[in-house]
Amino acid sequence: MSQGFNRRVMTVGQPSGDAALLAHQLEELNRIGAALSAELDTRRLLDLILTKAREITDSDAGSLYVVENADEGSSVSGQDEEPARRLRFIAAQNDSVSVPFREATLDISDRSIAGFVALTGQPVKLSDTYQLPAGVPYTFNRSFDESVGYRTRSVLAVPMSTPQGHIIGVLQLLNARRASGVSGHSEEAAAANVAPFSEQQQALATTLAAQAAVALENSQLYQAITQLFEGFVRASVVAIEARDPATSGHSLRVTNLTVALAEAVDRSERGCFAGVRFSRDAMRTIRYASLLHDFGKVGVREEVLVKAKKLYPDQLELLRERFRLAHRSRQLASMQARLEYLLAHGRAAYVERLPVFEAGLLDETAKLARYLAAVEAANEPSVLADGSFDRLHEIAQVEFEDVDGVPRSLLGPEEVRLLSLPKGSLSKTERVQIESHVLHTYQFLRQIPWTKEIGRIPAIAVGHHEKLNGTGYPNKLSAPDIPIQTRMMTIADIFDALSAADRPYKKAVSVDRALGILEGAVKDGELDAELFALFVDARIFDRWQTEPVPG
Repeated sequence: MSQGFNRRVMTVGQPSGDAALLAHQLEELNRIGAALSAELDTRRLLDLILTKAREITDSDAGSLYVVENADEGSSVSGQDEEPARRLRFIAAQNDSVSVPFREATLDISDRSIAGFVALTGQPVKLSDTYQLPAGVPYTFNRSFDESVGYRTRSVLAVPMSTPQGHIIGVLQLLNARRASGVSGHSEEAAAANVAPFSEQQQALATTLAAQAAVALENSQLYQAITQLFEGFVRASVVAIEARDPATSGHSLRVTNLTVALAEAVDRSERGCFAGVRFSRDAMRTIRYASLLHDFGKVGVREEVLVKAKKLYPDQLELLRERFRLAHRSRQLASMQARLEYLLAHGRAAYVERLPVFEAGLLDETAKLARYLAAVEAANEPSVLADGSFDRLHEIAQVEFEDVDGVPRSLLGPEEVRLLSLPKGSLSKTERVQIESHVLHTYQFLRQIPWTKEIGRIPAIAVGHHEKLNGTGYPNKLSAPDIPIQTRMMTIADIFDALSAADRPYKKAVSVDRALGILEGAVKDGELDAELFALFVDARIFDRWQTEPVPG
């Protein structure tokens, strides 16, 4: 608001058909209304409301109160009654004196000016707060004036009322200036420079307060929806981790790393990042996409999701039982051979031969133990493709007789296939099932009616397993089709998967080892080299286990 407009407002008390002035006022109110509607941050909105109200009325000072429910402990008892309400003193401005602001609360009652306005919905306009009209229920507390050496003279307090008639706040303006920009805080300065608020100023303030009420209600609703969605996202993360407790904390850590890398990109002035900047909404998009990137795991079979070894626990137990049966078969065969030898050669010869029988049984038992140890070692997954599995094929050729005398192999073809997996614990079929979690994530996220500002969340989340060289999944995208937000998340996801505490299916690796593996992926053309360099140079990994701040 220009000072010229303020000076003209102060003269509109005189009869005039100044249509130009009215048009100017309406135009200014429209601009203010648009500015208020565009601001969704509640704190900034409250300051903006007070600033614009003071500008349009040329007030030296002002304060703002918001209606809120009292704490549960002080609420009115009874299920059918409204909870007790109060006013929160939430914003103050003063051009003449500088005082530290402290939030406070007061009851909604007719004992104070703001409380009276909130209670009754009636505006209050006073020419001199030290000489109140007879019969008013409220008083004016001079303690502020006395503590800072200020003289509050004229007051205009109007309710902030929604179109539905709900009073959600009180706008209080102090000391209307006689001349724009001229103020003062002493008794003499107030008498000379402060005028009563005019009817025109009250009309303007009332109109602005109505606009402000709508904007504030929208802002509060937006904040409530944001908090609701934040709770939903957190609950979704809990649901993900409940399906796979071994990866507990993964989503939060990936989010922390991705957001930290995005902040580093946003600050960077080098190379391809010089023109890359992320708005507040863009950062929210990155944060939510990172938190929800693995939500699709809820659609994967739990036994596959938590598979720790190459064989499932029941498969391994069945295999061990087979080895125990083979051991018993060897014992029975040894006993049978001993009995036949005893009957054929007599006791003396048998006693002489006994060490040979025992040595043979010990050798067979030791072989079985070595075979089982080799199988159990092969059952352990590795982070990288490693090891030879020729021994498994050798063991698969070893037979024993079951209880029915039928020859059985120590290892079946399916067990050999699973135990021969060069990397990880999943077969090709199981890997496809696990990989399907990204599509489940995308399909789930697409069902949410995202606002335009954060509408790219599904597209960013779905690609966190894509590789720049086209070898990733689910769509085998290449570099041009993978957004930078997804590329950042991919680095964070792999780093955490490598460095996280020991899981049943892998051992944790050191930070240096994890960075080395990532560097190898960069050389293979899988990961973004510039982003990885920034990840290392800015030491993003130091933020690895820090709890992310809600955006």
